[in-house]
Amino acid sequence: MASYEYVGNLHIHTPYSDGAEYHAEIAEAALLVGLDFLVFTDHNVWLDGIEGYYGDEDRGFVLLLSGEEVHDRARNPQCNHVLVYQAEKEMAPHAHTLSALLNAVYQTGGMSFIAHPDDRAVDWLHEPAIPWLDRSVDGFTGLEIWNYMSRFKDHIQTRRDAVRGIFRPEEVVIGPSPLTLALWDELLSENRKVVGIGNADAHGTVYHFGPITHTVFTYDFLFSSVNTHLLTKSPLNGDLEHDRLQLYQALRQGRAFIGYDIPGSTRGFRYSGQGQNVSVVMGESIRLGHGVTLQALAPARSHIKIIRYGEVVAEETNVENLTHVVREPGAYRTEVWRSFHGVERAWILSNPIYVEPNPTRLRA
Repeated sequence: MASYEYVGNLHIHTPYSDGAEYHAEIAEAALLVGLDFLVFTDHNVWLDGIEGYYGDEDRGFVLLLSGEEVHDRARNPQCNHVLVYQAEKEMAPHAHTLSALLNAVYQTGGMSFIAHPDDRAVDWLHEPAIPWLDRSVDGFTGLEIWNYMSRFKDHIQTRRDAVRGIFRPEEVVIGPSPLTLALWDELLSENRKVVGIGNADAHGTVYHFGPITHTVFTYDFLFSSVNTHLLTKSPLNGDLEHDRLQLYQALRQGRAFIGYDIPGSTRGFRYSGQGQNVSVVMGESIRLGHGVTLQALAPARSHIKIIRYGEVVAEETNVENLTHVVREPGAYRTEVWRSFHGVERAWILSNPIYVEPNPTRLRA
């Protein structure tokens, strides 16, 4: 089945919570770097009336959608942030417990993603930690595997590190938190389908160092860094309702990968599974059988890994494609790493292909 790739960011803030710029200005930044869609997620506020296409024939168009980042304001610390999509109404009143919020989102037909699950504090900046603490809950759609701004906090734990990081972030950023990747693998090993996404968490952050004021994390910079690529089953056609549904269906099913574009464009990556008379893409399932093969195709030569529950089952360096013949069921995801500024960095992280047990083979 054909798939159509669209690139966007699903975690963006405006002055309606704690962002620096409004929707039109942020849309201009997205057009500058060539994004296809944006989902605005201000804290505990869902905005109606902002959805639609922005742009023109000369510069192109970007689709603006409305989501929400929800947490319990009364809780200290204010952890357990959840990105909510497709609920189409305000969800903050349900945030008194995480389980209540997840259930309320489910009842609307929406999706819930645990945001920055392993977020750390930066004590010298008086930045608190806002991780996912209530880990016994279920019922969420997925995890924010790579939150650019949250992960950046790991690289500025001292003032000395911050001087380098703030002014040359492309040199210090390596990839998502290993803790979050391990968490994802753990959840997948429990036979749970957990969709992974990657985002900017864009605020237009301004940093002050004495007399120096520097807006290093502009929206256009962040939109050229970590994004989520969605593979829709039919092309977007400019109709808001049709296109919103296509994007959200791809997101819900995990037909998606995370791309970090600083080392090079990640557009065109594909990860598929082939069996007898069947072909699937990331996020989909295939039944274990003779000759079931997984294939990752990267946009350039790189270090490709196929991973099952945290274990690397296939790996090659300096290649554009990697194949693996599957011999046991499980959730198989891919990581693609690429050298940039002399350091190998995470470039692409796919959602898994789910290889299901074959009942016929089990009976045999």
